[in-house]
Order: sequence, then C-alpha cells, then structure tokens
Amino acid sequence: VQLQASGGGLVQAGGSLRLSCAASGRTFSSYAMGWFCQAPGKEREFVATINQSGDSTYYADNVKGRFTISRDNAKSTVYLRMNSLKPEDTAVYYCAAGGWALYSDPLRYDYWGQGTLVTVSS
Repeated sequence: VQLQASGGGLVQAGGSLRLSCAASGRTFSSYAMGWFCQAPGKEREFVATINQSGDSTYYADNVKGRFTISRDNAKSTVYLRMNSLKPEDTAVYYCAAGGWALYSDPLRYDYWGQGTLVTVSS
C-alpha cells in the first residue's frame, strides 16, 4: 500500500483544515488507518484511528471533539477534519495503514505516507 497525504497548510488559530490520504492498491478496505503528527524536536504522536469499515474511531485526548477521522473505501481515502485549530497543533501529519485494530502505537502500522505540514498561527 502506498499512501499520499495532502491538505496541509497555514491557518490561523481557530480555523479548520481537512487532510486527505489517498491509498493505492486494492486492499485499502482491509486496513485500519491512523493519523499521527510530529512537531519539531518531538516524537511522533498518535492523533486518531479508524477501523476498516469506518464505524469505529479512537482519538487522542487533546484532539477529541475537535478532529474527526473518516474514510471512503470506494475512493481508497482517509480524511482528518481538523476544527478549532491551536498553535500547538502545528506539526507534520502522517497517515498510516496496517493496524488491524484501533491502535495508537505507531509500531502497529506497516505503511506510512510522506506527511503534510500543518502550521497554525496565533
């Protein structure tokens, strides 16, 4: 599976962005998908994950209620809707595939996209 993330950019605090991650290959629907972020000088952190059918999700506490993960298996794409953005959300965001359940551990994911930069100005 190859993953291509897009949708990052510069936004003011309180604004919104929608990230997309398009997957190649025919087996997208067999993978749980996740979003992670990595700020400069920090380790990669879990953001959200969604199961294969899209009816179960799990979020990091600091994004719960602000971010929404979703997927369209017909388009082999997973999304991350980010609302009420804060300067501390500034990071490179990565999508990942391969968790067979709703894992927050990045080691549980086998495939990674290249990342898309989100910058939130105060």
